[in-house]
Parts: sequence; structure tokens; C-alpha cells
Amino acid sequence: MHSATLSAERATPSAGDFYRTNRGGGLFSEGLSQRAGAVFAAAAYRFGVPPTALTAGNLVVGLATSAAVVALASTTAPTWIAGVVALLGWQLAYALDCADGQLARVAHRTSPAGARVDVLCDIAVQISLVTALSAVAVDQRPSTASWLVALFAGTWMVNLVTSVMQAGPNAGSMVTSTSLPVRLVKLVRDYGAVVFLAGLVLLVVPQWTIWLVVGFTVVNGCFLVASIAFTGRSALRS
Repeated sequence: MHSATLSAERATPSAGDFYRTNRGGGLFSEGLSQRAGAVFAAAAYRFGVPPTALTAGNLVVGLATSAAVVALASTTAPTWIAGVVALLGWQLAYALDCADGQLARVAHRTSPAGARVDVLCDIAVQISLVTALSAVAVDQRPSTASWLVALFAGTWMVNLVTSVMQAGPNAGSMVTSTSLPVRLVKLVRDYGAVVFLAGLVLLVVPQWTIWLVVGFTVVNGCFLVASIAFTGRSALRS
């Protein structure tokens, strides 16, 4: 009996086993978010929790965090409270998002339906995040132009579209180098780093949220233009 128990324990994947199946996501995400996700995945595996439950956790935590930030932005509560909620909540949601894929791959529970619900939940969470950041920006600066908020929301969706395209058979990258300087530059499109920065701004200098909105509108807009040019050139050559 004791020997069988030891054998079962050795057969249980560790957090490191889950982490080795991660799909990257950038320097910050690999260093923090994917590692946290591996811990959640290992715990879920041990207790028999299915990957879709972790996906649902990402949805619930992400939406609740964004709703809390929006609600707090319109009250007289100290602004740092919304910052703490955003900083912790969005990181937790993303760690759960990292965990569901790791768990599915290690437990051999991947499926087209699971992949679709994962993408749909990601869309819902990111829509809520954009809504929360826009609400704080407008609350801090009521003169914020409506077109800027709309442009921010539209260009943000570039992140989701390109991430889905990267998972397909025709995936490609404009910059394939994995050198440290390149990876540092790519932090501007690392979702883990982006939501960390967003939470930090809300916590420390919420009045700068408008510049966060402007900055990511420019970054995502430029990335879209560059992606169209890069992909279009490749299509012409084929």
C-alpha cells in the first residue's frame, strides 16, 4: 500500500511540469503569470478540477475586478483602493487564463470547444478591462474625447485578433529574434506586463490613466499598421 502511494505521488505532475507546457506570452508573462498559472494548474489537477473551471474562474475574477474598478471610479472612495483591486484582480484572472491551457495539455483534456470558450472568455474579460480603464480616464479627466475612448477600445482588440492568429497553422511573427533587448521592447504587447502597468497606474497616479489610454492606442494602432504591411508584403511574394 505504501509503495502504491509513493508511485501515485511520483505520477502526479508538479507545477514545473505544467509550466513546461506554457505557450509563452512575453518576458513578464513567462516569468510571473505562467509560473503562477502552473501553481493553479497543479492544484486543479490534484483536486480533479477541469480546465474549463479555470477558464470560468478567469471570467468571473476578470469581470468582477473590472466592475469593481468602474464602481469605485464613480464614488468618493480613495483612488488607491481601485488600484489595489486592479493590480491584484487582473493578475489573478490572467494567471487562471494561463493555467487552463497548461492543465488541458498535461491532463490531455484539450478540445476545440474548450479552446473556443477560452477565447470567448478572454474577449469578455478584455472588453471589461478596456471599459474600466476608459471609465477611470473619463472620471479623472471629464474632457476626454469620446472618439479617443472608441479608438482605444477598437485598437485594443488587435491584441486578441493577433493572439488568435498566432495559434493557427498560418502563424507568423514580424520579429522572430528572442534576444533580451527585443523581448524587453515586446513588453509593450505582453498582456501580463500591460495589466500590471495598468493596475500600477491606477494605484499610484490614476490621473495618468488618460496617458495610458493614449499610449496603448498608439502602440496597438502602429502594430496593426505594421502587421498589415508585413503580412501584405508576404502575401505579394507568395
